[in-house]
Amino acid sequence: MKVEEILSRFDLGPVNPGTFYGEWGPTEDRRLLTSFSPIDGSEIAKVAMATKEDYEKVIEATVKAYEEWRMVPPPKRGELIRAIGDELRKEKENLARLLAVEVGKTMTEARGEIQEMIDIADFAVGLSRQLYGLTIASERPHHRLYEQWHPLGAIGVITAFNFPSAVWSWNAFIAAVCGDSVAWKPSSQAPLTAIAVIKVVNRVVERFGAPRGLFTLVVGSGREVGEWMSTDKRLPLISFTGSVATGKRVAENVAKRLGRTILELGGNNAAIVTKHADMKIALKGVAFGALATTGQRCTTTRRLILHEDIYDEFLEKLVEIYRNVKIGNPLDESVLMGPLIDEKAVESYLKAIEKAKEEGGRVIYGAEVLKIEGLEGGHYVLPTIIEAHPDMEIVKEETFAPILYVFKFRTMEEAIRIHNSVPQGLSSAIFTTDLREEEYFLSAVGSDCGIANVNTSTAGAEIGGAFGGEKETGGGRESGSDAWKGYMRRQTVTINWGEDLPLAQGVKFGGD
Repeated sequence: MKVEEILSRFDLGPVNPGTFYGEWGPTEDRRLLTSFSPIDGSEIAKVAMATKEDYEKVIEATVKAYEEWRMVPPPKRGELIRAIGDELRKEKENLARLLAVEVGKTMTEARGEIQEMIDIADFAVGLSRQLYGLTIASERPHHRLYEQWHPLGAIGVITAFNFPSAVWSWNAFIAAVCGDSVAWKPSSQAPLTAIAVIKVVNRVVERFGAPRGLFTLVVGSGREVGEWMSTDKRLPLISFTGSVATGKRVAENVAKRLGRTILELGGNNAAIVTKHADMKIALKGVAFGALATTGQRCTTTRRLILHEDIYDEFLEKLVEIYRNVKIGNPLDESVLMGPLIDEKAVESYLKAIEKAKEEGGRVIYGAEVLKIEGLEGGHYVLPTIIEAHPDMEIVKEETFAPILYVFKFRTMEEAIRIHNSVPQGLSSAIFTTDLREEEYFLSAVGSDCGIANVNTSTAGAEIGGAFGGEKETGGGRESGSDAWKGYMRRQTVTINWGEDLPLAQGVKFGGD
């Protein structure tokens, strides 16, 4: 299928509006953002970037939608999300193909991302009947004490290129069943995927007669639109996925107005492989974690901590896997690794390798930019393995590229010390068949990450668990479990159904 055919499926043309506020905004007299495919560097289409006036229309529509939507019963909200999930099922292949063209994911990963949207829709439907509050024992006679949850408001969601649709759905579908409306600022590197998703979703919104500003869109520069959103008091919550530096700026802006943030920032994830590991499982888990999405996941395995007894054997087998990875056009079903997102990402890859060498690292495999015939404008590199030591500064940074730093350890205490020695704390893994090693890793003195995996990869989290991390990862939680509470406001309720007014803590007021 040609790119033009993919675009036509979503009524996308050479120039497309970048704002939706119940209707699509204008394209005239707007700065144009060009979306290039990392596969071959070709231009896909242009998108009109939002002006401040456009932004105001988006937020006004989002707030107005919230004021209506908050009074719709949650199970009724769930019916809308169920229908959206069904619509996404119909468009799964088309959306996956557009996503693959725009951000360079392999087709299996692109389909997986759209499936993730479908899965979170299913989760949200069930959640719409489970927004529970607690009943609490009151110390006062004839009193009932309980908590309830109300919608929070119009929510701002800012997403990154590497999961250009799924992360939005984690936030948007959960927020919607909670009674919130959602304004979306997508990555400037993946605006077409966002526009297509909003078109699919709003088919259902219109069919249901739901508020037309329930799911809005504003495409623009991160610095400009991100600043508008993070300082906007009409948005009580900003969910941001991106770099640590930008996340700190967003957090500062929102904190100044005493708003809330959900921050999903850097990941510098490690996998510990002990001498008791099932080597076949460990090799597959490490390889997938390091190579999926060309190392451009926040949960990518960036550090490998190997026991000295298996160090040489494991590395030899891992290098063999790397040598046999097919790199190329991600639309080819046999390809396992596609391109980096752009030339800047390639430059970061090269700079990190050079810095690692300067700090004493030894390249075991890779460290090369590739030129693939027929795809000369694409951004392809060899996945790279570098023998490192924990004191190197570069290993404490997150480079969004397929670079794996390898360390050697003797004891579990040493392995955990290496593991926890970086500023980030998102995902972690241990490969072992030893119960004591596993439990040590999962204990309070073990992994300091928000996600801990045993005998599976750092990448590939399921939607049922709350997703997020600690330290410079930001502390936010999205998706499953009780992450829904972040999109609502808690209210503690006291009801006196007696004939007197007893006070808490035995306080007396007046003569009685």
